[in-house]
Amino acid sequence: MNIRTRIGANLRNLAALALSVPILAGCFGATAVGVGTGALVLTDRRHSETFISDEGMEIRAANRITEKHGDKVHVNVTTYNRMILLTGEVPNEAVKADVEKVASSVPNVKSISNELAIAGPSSFGGRGNDSYITSKVKARFVDADKFAANHVKVVTEAGVVFLLGLVTQAEANAAVEIARTTGGVQKVVRVFEIISPEQARAMDYTPAPAQDAKPSAQK
Repeated sequence: MNIRTRIGANLRNLAALALSVPILAGCFGATAVGVGTGALVLTDRRHSETFISDEGMEIRAANRITEKHGDKVHVNVTTYNRMILLTGEVPNEAVKADVEKVASSVPNVKSISNELAIAGPSSFGGRGNDSYITSKVKARFVDADKFAANHVKVVTEAGVVFLLGLVTQAEANAAVEIARTTGGVQKVVRVFEIISPEQARAMDYTPAPAQDAKPSAQK
């Protein structure tokens, strides 16, 4: 698929998504969410179909894990480009393996990175601190301005920062360095998919806005 065809497909899918959200929910709040999601789709390096599929896969995997293991585990499911990252805590290796098996049963999963720790569930205070670290890392991405901050997804668990995204090697290195030097970060784990600079430029391409035709001068 060439660049212009891909963008056209993204825009058509985005239009369908924007139209479906208010119909399904029927409220202003849902419309606002649809608009926000649309903006993310347009600036994301994933195809719009993959972006939407990732959201659905994440929900399905989390629901299946909860249905089987309930509050015996604390598992966070993050999906990016059909790759599932599992973080959190489980009681033993058998449960860790089973959680991965459950997640892998979701259709269209490309791969799974199982980073679950064998430990008791983290405290609410610990989870709040992880959220704070994530926000600090994201803010430093913006301040550094070395790459588009929305191209790197940040997940923090027990002070360990996981970085996901379709990025070039230079972008990956910059993101790791920024995360590594952020206060409170204990470790940084790369879960990137490395792409070439040429691929990145193609994914980031946006067509110039159409110019209104000027009427020709009448003689």
